[in-house]
Amino acid sequence: MRSTPHKALGAGALTVAAVAALVLPGTPAAARQATVPAACTPAQVVANGGFESGTSPWSTSSSTVITSRSGQTAHGGSSYAWLDGVGGTHTDTLSQSVTIPAGCDAATLTFWLHIDTAETTSSVAYDKLTAKIGGTTLATYSNLDKATGYVRKSIDVSAYAGQTVSLSFTGTEDSSLQTSFVLDDIALDTSGGTAPPPADSTRTPAAPSYTVNLSSDASGTVWTGHEGVTFTNASATALNEVYLRLWDNYHGTCDAMPIRVSNVTGGTAGTPTVDCTALKIDLPAPLAQGQSATLGFDLGITVPSGADRFGHDGAYSFIGNALPVLAVRDSAGWHLDPYTNNGESFYSLAADFKVTLDHPSGLLVPATGTSTDTPGSSGRTVTTATASKVRDFAWAAGPFTKISGTSPAGVAVNVYSVSGISSSSAQSMLSTAKSAVDAHAARFGAYPYGELDAVLDDNYWFGGMEYPGFVLDVVSSTALTHEIGHQWWYGIVGDDEYNSPWLDEAFTDYATDLALGKTGTNCWNSVSWASGAEKITNSMAYWDAHSSRYSTVVYGYGKCALHDLRRVLGDTAMAKLLKDYATAHWYGVSSTAEFKAAAQAATSTDLTSFWTQHRIDG
Repeated sequence: MRSTPHKALGAGALTVAAVAALVLPGTPAAARQATVPAACTPAQVVANGGFESGTSPWSTSSSTVITSRSGQTAHGGSSYAWLDGVGGTHTDTLSQSVTIPAGCDAATLTFWLHIDTAETTSSVAYDKLTAKIGGTTLATYSNLDKATGYVRKSIDVSAYAGQTVSLSFTGTEDSSLQTSFVLDDIALDTSGGTAPPPADSTRTPAAPSYTVNLSSDASGTVWTGHEGVTFTNASATALNEVYLRLWDNYHGTCDAMPIRVSNVTGGTAGTPTVDCTALKIDLPAPLAQGQSATLGFDLGITVPSGADRFGHDGAYSFIGNALPVLAVRDSAGWHLDPYTNNGESFYSLAADFKVTLDHPSGLLVPATGTSTDTPGSSGRTVTTATASKVRDFAWAAGPFTKISGTSPAGVAVNVYSVSGISSSSAQSMLSTAKSAVDAHAARFGAYPYGELDAVLDDNYWFGGMEYPGFVLDVVSSTALTHEIGHQWWYGIVGDDEYNSPWLDEAFTDYATDLALGKTGTNCWNSVSWASGAEKITNSMAYWDAHSSRYSTVVYGYGKCALHDLRRVLGDTAMAKLLKDYATAHWYGVSSTAEFKAAAQAATSTDLTSFWTQHRIDG
């Protein structure tokens, strides 16, 4: 995703003290065996985080803090926590004791915060809200962070795994001019875990094959039908369960989930966790290595309003990450990371999809894979999209204007535009897409996905977003070249986007520079690190807590590091390294350690100091 930088908080407005403890891959076996870590049971540990069940177990400074009275509104349901808003010297508190399970890789505190104020200053924080865990301040917000609606906050609290601590919010006002701090839908999700680990590092469930049949309403915003998936356990360790990622439930609440799974066959569904984005399915019997199984379930999708990667902009719906997909288990255990809106959390294995979309004939439905249209019932069309070896599936629906062409290398390219995109802009983007797909293919390997669809809307807040064979984009040649580059770096060469975002974003931005004739001369000279903890290889848990630095470091410093590596290796050796690396990981998964090893093998120069200087760990 080519993200639009988020508005930075005022200086000193956000301080994050919780740093996740890391287990280094190179830890000696004897050290790893000295203490057997506890198993992690993914859970959401805040009780009554939506305040819909009265006040328990919250402790408050007054009976009016948890309320449904007029003057403010809830993010979900009818109740919320309203701190301050008095307009005089005042302090309100809200707290709850929480137990964060031991053995979990990730623990993430999320909450929705609305701040309105009568203060007129743009530089002085008169009134403040402080979020703490135990005695540690996680974040501080003030009247300077006012917003017209709720804003979702996400803070990594993994360092507190295995502890029972107080989660607290304290709001203070000075002597005049009110500021209201309104909280709702507070959650603390735990996921991951180091025990019991699989017996090997094999990624599983492998070779998923998805079959989906959905029918839409008249607007293309509500889809209902059925999904099935067949998969094989590739690991020597039996599978007792699998997890479905219901990613787009991030865009709703657990009480009103946009992605609804019901009537599961082939396993027993549990209660959704991780903000209702992970659904555990217990298998009827352990699935041994080489054995296959099939799950089926009814599926409902409701697309919310908004020009988002999952949302509708008026008559145009954009439906990314809506189909439930299997989570991955590897040597680190199940990957059940939270959704991030700052970048991507998506980690999945190459799969086959056959998706049938029944919709009104007035709607065009671009989708991942190669599509064919056949007449449906009266006034409807059935679009059948098939895709092989892709990591996800996305589509759109609306009265788009479509233009098509073929790249010089023979790739079919379609551009779909919402109203308001001029024909000249659409033609320019079609030309960009044709040249970009061929440029990337020449460097990294032939584009394997048949046609390529680009859906244009200048209202996207995020600039652009990649899916296999399908991208969302504003009218920007740079952004479109970047999103098409993701067809290789994330699409063909996969990675764990939550824990190693640089492997797709930095590599794609580097590829974009090459396609646009940019050499990155001296770009590393302008690097300025914000702290000793800041590294190109940090995870999204870190970047969600330091969101103003994400694009600068992962995209900017990341591609600069690759330009520097090219200068160390030489242009020819770097080009061969990336093409060979892509070939070796075609439809597979890349890791930082594997790329560093491949780079070292491509040169006689010891790269140890290079990785240290460029803060590339792993």
